[in-house]
Amino acid sequence: MQVESIEYSFAGLKFQGELVHDETARGPRPLLLMCPNWAGVTPRAVEIGKELAAQGYVAMVADMHGLERRPTGKENPMEFLAPLIKSPETTRARVNTSMEALTGAAVKRGIGDAQRRAAIGYCFGGSNVVDLARSGADVAAVVSMHGNLGTLMPAKAGEVRAKILVVHGADDPIAPKSDRDSLEAEMRAAGAHWTIMAFGGVLHGFTDPASNRPPSSQFSSHANRYGNALAHAFIADAFSGKL
Repeated sequence: MQVESIEYSFAGLKFQGELVHDETARGPRPLLLMCPNWAGVTPRAVEIGKELAAQGYVAMVADMHGLERRPTGKENPMEFLAPLIKSPETTRARVNTSMEALTGAAVKRGIGDAQRRAAIGYCFGGSNVVDLARSGADVAAVVSMHGNLGTLMPAKAGEVRAKILVVHGADDPIAPKSDRDSLEAEMRAAGAHWTIMAFGGVLHGFTDPASNRPPSSQFSSHANRYGNALAHAFIADAFSGKL
């Protein structure tokens, strides 16, 4: 897999995502923006980008923090998350800018199909991709994997264009059932196309093999395996107009 740093800017800040694609593949491929957890563009996030690119996408790991203020992974996550949670306008602008950066870079290199765009996110990145949908972005699908689901700025009726899939642990204490219920009510009111898959007995962070902090988060091999298979099938159906 080829990995290339892509620099872009928004509101006077510089950002850097990591574009990942199979350099041996031919022809334009669908675009998949990958929004990582709170730690941002880390080596692990790039590895996930490679796994996604191996499924036939041109992927990019999105930078939601900016080059001047990136986490090291040792801080209190809320130090970085709280300002973005309190300002959904900023968060939505940044994730949309990341999607456009992916699109521009992939089309310029002749490897991406701008008519087939989707996004997938993990933990905080899961909330980022749902916010992408809430913003009315012209993308086929978004998939939230054990994402944060609440918002201070609910989607407006008729504005959600993306098909939404939420893959979640039914016992996730970070985004509990009340948050899932609120999201369902929000999406019904918005007239969105939404699907929620909840795995019984599964906690937060189930896609991360290093996650081992019960009763908060715990890797789950079956939820990870089935959740990823469902995510790719959902995106493929969205691209082909089956949803």
